[in-house]
Amino acid sequence: MEKNGLLEGRKKFIMHKENEVPITISCDENSLSGAVSQRACVYCGARVVLNPITDAIHLVHGPIGCASYTWDIRGSLSSDSQLYRNSFSTDLREKDIVFGGEKKLASAITEAYAEYHPKVIFVYATCVVGVIGDDIDAVCKNAEKELGIRVLPVKSPGFSGNKRSGYKAGCNAILQLMGETKIVETIPGSINYLGDFNLAAEAWIIKSYLNEMGVKLLTVLTGDSNYESLLQAPRAELNIVQCAGSMTYLAKQMQSAYQIPFDKVRFLGVDETVIALRKIANLLGDTDIIKRTEKLIERKLTEVTEVLKQYRERVQGHKAAIYVGGGFKAIALIKQFNNLGIDTVVIGTQTGDQEEYEMIRSLTKEGTVILDDTNPNELQKFMLEKGADILVGGVKERPLAYKLGLAFIDHNHERKHALSGFEGAINFAKEVDLTVNSPVWDYIN
Repeated sequence: MEKNGLLEGRKKFIMHKENEVPITISCDENSLSGAVSQRACVYCGARVVLNPITDAIHLVHGPIGCASYTWDIRGSLSSDSQLYRNSFSTDLREKDIVFGGEKKLASAITEAYAEYHPKVIFVYATCVVGVIGDDIDAVCKNAEKELGIRVLPVKSPGFSGNKRSGYKAGCNAILQLMGETKIVETIPGSINYLGDFNLAAEAWIIKSYLNEMGVKLLTVLTGDSNYESLLQAPRAELNIVQCAGSMTYLAKQMQSAYQIPFDKVRFLGVDETVIALRKIANLLGDTDIIKRTEKLIERKLTEVTEVLKQYRERVQGHKAAIYVGGGFKAIALIKQFNNLGIDTVVIGTQTGDQEEYEMIRSLTKEGTVILDDTNPNELQKFMLEKGADILVGGVKERPLAYKLGLAFIDHNHERKHALSGFEGAINFAKEVDLTVNSPVWDYIN
């Protein structure tokens, strides 16, 4: 039942911040039926995690429509193989759904291997496969024996949960791949970088910092990664996690299996980047690394401080709404807006948890609307009520911003500009300036 523009069942997922009142928002639950959720499906979450593995074949077992979620809507870059940019599908039709698609899947695996000779093939189970019950485990196991390569099932029927469930499915496939590795001695001073997908070369930016610090970046999971680099990941001394929603599960499993400690970091914004670099240096505990890290930070702050000050003078006083996938990203965005003199008046995430929402509450002002797994009607209602004039979101939120005549900032996976690190902080401030001070507002306001 709808009241004041809100579905009754959605009220527990919405809160208005009140000072000194603990957060009581509901989160990490399946979407409410009929709410037209912006949250993606299980298959989408699995594909987000695995797609950047550059020399793999990503074979979608399902109707051709599911395969549309491919490289063209992601900004992940590769320094080597471009195989991941191809789209592979079994293209299940009505006949396959009635009689089963296992033979078609086996044939597709054989055909793909004969053409491309990959070292690993990921087979994604979609909704219809979950319904008809194709045994993709058996098909993949037989294919491994016949072809002599890794063929890994990804249990991702879309209806069986939400995007967070898909993250876990993708991580389980990575664990299955790494599980066959013979563990050798740890490489001193080495880390894995979990939860970065090398969007617009962001992993390369962070790698340049680590190189200057004297830290060896062993594997990025999964931006610009490949079969061989994933097999090396268990040798790292430390795991750092940027996208907490997608990769905390994998970090915990690697800690259990390989005794690799982990910590969470954020490279979005100057403040968070400084904290992250110092955290990495201190966790590794090497005096020389700590000294080089401080020199790097000092030099970078000198480069960006005055530039960001100039942007702040041009954009301060505006009000922002944020709707992104993870809580970690949302927290970093609030801090970036605060540094630019912009208040966040509406904020929501697709996969945030209680700890992240409590942090969001502590960073925002009284009256800020906090939303979990929101929908376009709710976003529109609260942005208008709170007077937001900037919306940060992804491809699904862009049309809403344009419809309402709001400035829009793209923070989705298909973007072509880096937003991580010191360089990313400048790019973000520049984009805010370009959009809020665009001449177009003189014509429509």
